[in-house]
Order: sequence, then C-alpha cells, then structure tokens
Amino acid sequence: MRKLTYFIACSIDGFIGDPSGDASSMYAFVTEEFLEFLKTEYPETISVEGRRILGVDDAENQQFDTVIQGRGSYRLALDADITSPYAHLREYVASRTLKESPDANVTILSENVVGAVRALKAEDGGLGIWLCGGSRLAGELLDEIDELVIKTYPQVYGSGMPMFDSDFAVTDFTLDSVRAFDNGVLVRKYVRKR
Repeated sequence: MRKLTYFIACSIDGFIGDPSGDASSMYAFVTEEFLEFLKTEYPETISVEGRRILGVDDAENQQFDTVIQGRGSYRLALDADITSPYAHLREYVASRTLKESPDANVTILSENVVGAVRALKAEDGGLGIWLCGGSRLAGELLDEIDELVIKTYPQVYGSGMPMFDSDFAVTDFTLDSVRAFDNGVLVRKYVRKR
C-alpha cells in the first residue's frame, strides 16, 4: 500500500497562505542549507521550472512518483503559463470547475476524489503520493493521509488559508522526526496514529 503524504509549507500559526492563498512571504527563508535539503531528500517537490533553475533537472524522485493538488494550487502554475508543473511525476488535479486537462500529463479528478486516491494508494510498487495542497482538498482527504511533512516557516500570519479546511475532526498523528535549520525553519514529520 502506497502512502499519501501531505508535504506542505505553513506559518507558525498553521496557515499555508494568506486569505487569497499567497505564501510568497515564505520564500525569504529558502536558504542554501534548506535548498540542499529539498534537492537531496525531496527533489520531486521542486517544480520543473525550479529544477531547471537549480540545475537538478535529472534528479531522481526520492519519496513520491505521483502528485495530487487542488485547483487553486494548480492555478498558480496555469497563471504562469505552465500546464505541467511537476512533469517528472504523475499529476492529478482535483477540480469541479476544470472539465478538460490542458496537458496530457495532468489528469483532472472532478468527482470521487477520495475513491481515486484510494485506488492510487492500492497500486503495487512505486513511491508515495504527494498531496501538494490546498486546504479544501487536504480537508477532504484527511482520512486518507498517512503522513504529514510540515515545513514550518518562522512567520505568524494571524489569518489566512488553514492547513485543513474541513469540519472539526480530531485526528491523531505521532511525531516521527524534527529537523531544524539555521534560518528558523522546522521540518516536522508525523505519521498517522493507528
């Protein structure tokens, strides 16, 4: 069984973006040390454009071979005229409004997203599945998430887009590891408590 991992950046107070979803203020904390971590341990989470800029176009996927994201997250790429931001992965976009995919590598999931994710998790072999965002999709898939990898940036937003936009539901996870960086960023890994 493959794992679904919500690998996400957030503020200290748990927001993945401002009220409009913008998280660009977090870019200030992307230092050489932190980039090296991403390039070696999670290179597949760097977009095609980012990989080209960093010179890691051919980096082998370490954790994931599939990505699923919501329409809002995908819209950021489309607004930059990029139709396949993670072409080195199988890409799925959950959207009730996008009816056709603008790219052959991107599959649109317009209904039964939970069922589609369960089918992906049940596939034999392969690496894990990366839940890229956003908060509504994470809320919808909360019961399917096996692992959280939270990159916490040393900022307080006060309000904005929460990590999970869902009905109240207590879900327990166990802390697996914490890595601290000199720039104040923490990367915490949690696994679902069974």
